[in-house]
Amino acid sequence: MSVVCDLHNHSCLSPCASLDMSPSLLARAAAGQGIDIVALTDHNAALNAPAFALCARREGLSALYGMEACSVEEVHVLCLFSDPDAALDFGRFLGGHTPDYPYDPEILGDQAVVDADDYVVDLPERWLGGALDLAYGELCDQALAHGALVIPAHVDRPMFGVLTQLGFLPDGPYAAIEAVRPLPEGTARGYPVISGSDAHYPEHIGRRPFRLDTGPDWKRADGSVDLSVLARALADGKARPYWMERPA
Repeated sequence: MSVVCDLHNHSCLSPCASLDMSPSLLARAAAGQGIDIVALTDHNAALNAPAFALCARREGLSALYGMEACSVEEVHVLCLFSDPDAALDFGRFLGGHTPDYPYDPEILGDQAVVDADDYVVDLPERWLGGALDLAYGELCDQALAHGALVIPAHVDRPMFGVLTQLGFLPDGPYAAIEAVRPLPEGTARGYPVISGSDAHYPEHIGRRPFRLDTGPDWKRADGSVDLSVLARALADGKARPYWMERPA
């Protein structure tokens, strides 16, 4: 069977995202576009994961929870979990590595923690959009040790991608790497390649999903995603980024 996946999306918790990007809007829009597995990946935190879990269940979606973590070299890495509590736990670990930058929401944007009905329940005072004090390799290793699926984000972007920030793709515990467009031959170094929407605004939702061919066992009886099944399908070369799905 083939499932449609979009593993890179932000909510109103990310200071660079629209305040319209509530977990409930993301879930409704993703379901409306036929996405089967959708992830919420705010910058350096997973505080909207509990609300997103409720919203995804309400829409009949299978969800992943995590964050787009930023290493000290300003490389973005997707760290994905099948359980919101696991994502929150890793978020607390990252919180201990988040420098206390001066934060002005008028300049840097609001960071809203909301419930499943879009009510604001918290406004974190520490800026979430900056770099952690973890080196790229340590960040990837710590994410794996916490049980995450590790995916370097938008490796081919001119900013915040590993190829730009480090100049090359190091060996790492990657389930896949994410790209915005087809990569030059050899760039991926044999790692599976996926695409992701990196949605910061409602109109971004579902713009770059990928298809993954896998058996029905990717979904557990409770509706949660089995990360080991996803990882195996990715390793077996079963992912088709959005550019492979375009009509000839």
